[in-house]
Amino acid sequence: MISTFQKTLQNKVSFSGIGLHSGKSSKINILPANNDEGIVFKRVDLDKNNLVKASFFNVSSARLCTTLENKQGIKVSTVEHLLAAFYITGIDNAIIEIDNEEVPIMDGSSKEFLDVFKKVNLVDQSRKRKYLKIINKIDLKDGKRKISIEPNESSLEVNFQLNYKNKIIGNQKNFINFQKDNLDELSSSRTFCLYDDIEKIKKFGLAKGGSLENAVVVDGEKVLNEGGLRNEKEFVNHKILDLAGDFFLSQHRILGKVNCYQGGHELTNMFLRKLIKSRNSYKIIELEELFTPKNLNLNKISKLVVNA
Repeated sequence: MISTFQKTLQNKVSFSGIGLHSGKSSKINILPANNDEGIVFKRVDLDKNNLVKASFFNVSSARLCTTLENKQGIKVSTVEHLLAAFYITGIDNAIIEIDNEEVPIMDGSSKEFLDVFKKVNLVDQSRKRKYLKIINKIDLKDGKRKISIEPNESSLEVNFQLNYKNKIIGNQKNFINFQKDNLDELSSSRTFCLYDDIEKIKKFGLAKGGSLENAVVVDGEKVLNEGGLRNEKEFVNHKILDLAGDFFLSQHRILGKVNCYQGGHELTNMFLRKLIKSRNSYKIIELEELFTPKNLNLNKISKLVVNA
């Protein structure tokens, strides 16, 4: 994930499926993009004003998913799992053609996106990748929910805690270093909900495409999905996956140590807005040397070039 130069895909890849909340069929084509273009959604079902930049400034809703909206009111929703796959794979620039308002949910995680990305060639581009390096701690509290980030030299680390009354979910904690840890369990962890909340969610016009094929459903003291959980920390792991996707809306990979309690899309978006406004909390830097999760040696970190 740590790289000197920006990356894009060499060739087009495609996915199709159902939208978790809209219930509509959706197809996306992911195309290579130029240096510094970032991640841009293109609504091909519309003739004009159809470009939506993946930026936290464009987040118009964070209720149960992350929805982006451009100045003309054109939306793309449930972007977080795809963005997390870009983040983990190391893709910086891509055009996503989408024929509907919602990214297909696939299996409710980032696994199917990553399975394809791992098989395609990524291209090193001519311009260097820029990182957002935390230099001073910043935090945010919203009722019982809280999140903070503090300096961490060479990676994104996330310490996340969930606290549910439900006995199956309970009090789950996990710590992930996105540079050093194996991320297979994280990336395959699915979105989840309580069975008792399904009707409430649907009253908001959401989860029209939800099923046991794309979400973990917990009813009392049992998981309704055949085969149960994919890993023992699937609930908190999915929250960390969501956070990674939402963090990529900063348009940078963030180098810092995150502590989060009862977080979600809304809290993360509020936090990113506060962070970017706090110019004394971070620097935008470039790395002079390439590292991968398997060969990272913190003692060999080369100097950081600060872009004034």
